[in-house]
Amino acid sequence: MVIMSMSSSPAFLPVLERIADEIERTPGRGRPADYIPALAACDPRSFGMAVAELDGTVYGVGDWRQPFSTQSITKVFTLALDLGREGDELWEHVGREPSGNPFNSLVQLEYENGIPRNPFINAGALVVTDRLQTRSGDAAGELLAFLRAESGNTGLDFDKGVAASESQHGDRNAALAHFMASYGNIDNEVPVLLDQYFRQCSVAASCADLALATTFLARHGIRADGSRLLTRSQAKQVNAVMLTCGTYDAAGDFAYRVGLPGKSGVGGGIIAVVPGRCAICVWSPGLDERGNSVAGVAALDRFTTLTGLSVF
Repeated sequence: MVIMSMSSSPAFLPVLERIADEIERTPGRGRPADYIPALAACDPRSFGMAVAELDGTVYGVGDWRQPFSTQSITKVFTLALDLGREGDELWEHVGREPSGNPFNSLVQLEYENGIPRNPFINAGALVVTDRLQTRSGDAAGELLAFLRAESGNTGLDFDKGVAASESQHGDRNAALAHFMASYGNIDNEVPVLLDQYFRQCSVAASCADLALATTFLARHGIRADGSRLLTRSQAKQVNAVMLTCGTYDAAGDFAYRVGLPGKSGVGGGIIAVVPGRCAICVWSPGLDERGNSVAGVAALDRFTTLTGLSVF
């Protein structure tokens, strides 16, 4: 195995170009999410990848400037925004353990008294969005403002078509929210919460946007403008939960293959963090049976293999 030196920044681009070439020649790229009609038409052969350094320098290949539906990737940012506001009190309402069940499962909620297993399954993300809504008055707006500021792209916005599509097919999320409300773990009216959540998941952004927006976690909680969103300890917590829970019920395999904190979305994107070094976003809409991008996981696997950059 050849380890490519990362001592100088331009070395990122040859690594990305090599990965893109390998992915292009790889058959079997999965299938787009067909249970959200607005995502079903995506080309599974699309591929983009970007790396953002701590100073905001960004490198990319393929479709790295093409916006895509962020979906569950936004759960990382709402988690950080709420954790920065309320601190450890959040963890009284949502756990930090892998679920071992599908991301939209109702099963665990019943025998765990309405406390979701972690913030990245749908139930847990609903709790986080609910708490951010209580504290901000507009959770989705707070998220969008954060992403615009960190990416430097003021044109980022919600995709109204995707939000509407999710709302029309959102019965399972409504069931999760009502079930948790019955245990007193939801503060806002369920229709208000669902509207915020569907808008949150509908944000369209590119690999470049998301890599830049994620660098606050590589900077141990410090935002692009130098202000601190999270304490160093809180940034560690978010990265840890990403590593153990960020790729649905395939987190163990992702940690084994990639060795970085990561969070995927059924739009085909995955963000990953190299603490103290950089943030990465890869996108390819073809998914495996667990909802993770087939080419995205393969690309991140190659990135850590070629560079030697991982948390292990």
